[in-house]
Amino acid sequence: MAAVAKLIRRHLPNVLTYLQHRLTNAELEAVNTTIQWVKKTARGFRNVEHLKTAIYFHCGGLDLYPHEIR
Repeated sequence: MAAVAKLIRRHLPNVLTYLQHRLTNAELEAVNTTIQWVKKTARGFRNVEHLKTAIYFHCGGLDLYPHEIR
């Protein structure tokens, strides 16, 4: 029981912060994973601008298909 109390006491500020803001770092970790995947699969970019474009493309949620004009 003492170990549980120490655990709660140690993590209480983080729990209270979560309850106040309702934010976690899960979304940031997902973006970081996507960026790491782009870096891994895109070996051989000749400059940083092409890498940045690929990251924006994959993380930006762009729609590849044009909208139909009627």
